[in-house]
Amino acid sequence: MSVSMSRRAVLASGAALATLTAAGPVFAQATPDRATLLATMKRATAFMTDEVAVGGGYVWQVLPDFSRRWGELEAKPTMIWVQPPGTATVGHVYMDAWHATGDEQFYDAAKACADALIAGQHPRGGWNYVIDTAGEDSLKDWYETIGGNAWRLEEFQHYYGNATFDDAGTAEASQLLLRVYLEKRERKYRAPLDKAIQFVLDAQYPNGGWPQRFPFVEGAGGLHGNPDYTPYITFNDDVAGENIEFLLYAHQALGSNDRRLVDAIQRGMDIFVATQQPLPQPAWGLQHFPDTLKPAPARTIEPRAFATHTTATNIRSMIGFYKLTGDRKFLARLPEALDWLDQVKTPQNLIAPGRTHPTFILEGSNTPVYIHRKGSNIRNGRYYADDNPNNLIVHYGSFRNLDTAALRAEYEAAAAMTPESVIATSPLKARPGTRALPKYFTLKDVSIWDMGTEGRRPRPVAPTRAAELAGTLNARGYWPSLLTTTSNPYVGPSPEAVTGGEYQTTRVGDLWDTSPYTTDFPVEGISTQTFITNMGDLIEALQVAS
Repeated sequence: MSVSMSRRAVLASGAALATLTAAGPVFAQATPDRATLLATMKRATAFMTDEVAVGGGYVWQVLPDFSRRWGELEAKPTMIWVQPPGTATVGHVYMDAWHATGDEQFYDAAKACADALIAGQHPRGGWNYVIDTAGEDSLKDWYETIGGNAWRLEEFQHYYGNATFDDAGTAEASQLLLRVYLEKRERKYRAPLDKAIQFVLDAQYPNGGWPQRFPFVEGAGGLHGNPDYTPYITFNDDVAGENIEFLLYAHQALGSNDRRLVDAIQRGMDIFVATQQPLPQPAWGLQHFPDTLKPAPARTIEPRAFATHTTATNIRSMIGFYKLTGDRKFLARLPEALDWLDQVKTPQNLIAPGRTHPTFILEGSNTPVYIHRKGSNIRNGRYYADDNPNNLIVHYGSFRNLDTAALRAEYEAAAAMTPESVIATSPLKARPGTRALPKYFTLKDVSIWDMGTEGRRPRPVAPTRAAELAGTLNARGYWPSLLTTTSNPYVGPSPEAVTGGEYQTTRVGDLWDTSPYTTDFPVEGISTQTFITNMGDLIEALQVAS
C-alpha cells in the first residue's frame, strides 16, 4: 500500500499455508445467495472473535486445540501480533465486511481489534511487532527465551522497549485507527490516532528520513558485536513509503490543514533524492547513515552494501512522488539508477530460475556479495557475506527478480506527463477533506491512488469460489488450512557447542533454534491469512449475489 509498490506482500505469503477443501467435490456452480454468504461470514467471524482472539487481537496461525500459536515466531498464549497479517489486518477485513454488509457484528469486531492495539500502543504512539496482554515482564521473558534463540531473526533477539516501523506494523495499525475513527467519529479513538500521527512526526529526522525503531534507546548496543542499526535511515520494507502513505491518508481524510503533515510528507520524499548515491553507483541501500547518507549495515545478513531490490523499489516510489508533486527532481536521476541495475545483473552462469540480480552490491566496486552462515544456533553460529555464490542460506535471498524493462516503461510514461497533468490528480495537491479513503482495504493492495474508489479487485470472484467457501467452513466455524511453517519449541538456552551436523543451507538450525521454517510435514490449523483471504472473496461475491 505504499505510494509506489505493493506494500503487503504478506497478504499473499506472510503465513505459509494451503487451504484444505471439504471431503468430496463442490458441485455448486452459481454464487450462493446473499443470505448464505452473510451467514458464512458471520459464523467465521464469530469463531475468530470468540475462540481465536486474545483480548481482541490475533496472531498469524494456531493449532485447532490452541496448544501452540505463531506470529513470525511462536507466541505465548497471552500474545497478539501487530505485524501483518495480524491484529490490524484482521481489523481491516472486519471493516471491509462492515462496509459490504452494514452488519454491526463486523464493526464491533473491528473495534475490538482497534482496542487491542490501543492497549498495546507505545506511550509515544507507535507499536512493537508484538503485544503481550500479560504485561512487560511476560514480554521480556519471551524475548529472553523464544526471541533470544531465534537464530535468523535478529530483530527479535533484543528487547528494546520502543516501537518499530518495520514490516508495516505501525503503519497498518495507524491506518486501522484512522478508519475506525472516521466511521462514527467516536472520541475514544481520536486520542490514540493523534498519538500515532505524532509518533510518525516525532520519529522523522530533520532531513526527512525515518529510523527503523523509535524512540531511540540510549546504550542499546547492537547484536553480535555490531553497532545498533535501528536508528539508521531505513528504506527496507518501504518504511518511508508506508509513513508517507499514512500521513497522506490522515491529511486528506481528516481534512487537516496542519502544515506539519505536508512538511513531513515533502521531507519524506526528499530523502530519496538526497540518499541516491553519485555515479558510478547511483543506487540505495537497505539503510543509510543519518549523517553521511551513505549505505549502512543492518542485521548480520544485511551487509553494508547497495541493495538492488531496494533500488528498484525506490525508483518506483520516486515515480510516484513525481505524480504527487509535479516536481521533476524525482525523475531526474532515475535513468542513472536503471542503467546501474542493468549493469549489475547476475552473470548468465549464475542465474537461478526467476532471479535476475544479486541482492547486494559492494560500495566502490560493484562486486556482488552473498550470505552464508556457520554453526548451529544463535550462541555458536554466525552469518557472513562474501563473493562465493555457493552454499547460500535459504531463508534470505542472495538473488532477486527485477523487471527493469517494466520499470523503464513506468519511468518513460511518467516522464511524458506534464507537471500540470499530474498535479490535477494528486491527492497531495487536492484540498484536504476532498478525497475519501478507499472503501475496502483488503480486497487488493490499495494505495493513496485508490482514494475516492471502492478499492475492489479488477476481476470478480468466480461463482464456484463462493460456493466452495460456503461449503468448506467446518462445523467449528473455520476454514482448515495446512500450516506449512512451524518452529522448534523453546527447550532452553542454546548450547555453545555446534550440534547435529552442518546447517549452512538448512531451513533451520539445531533443536535449540526457535526460528520458523517450512516443514515437509504440515498439519491442519487455523490461519488468519486464510480467514482474511476467504472473507475478501466472500465480500467480492456479495456484489453479484441475489
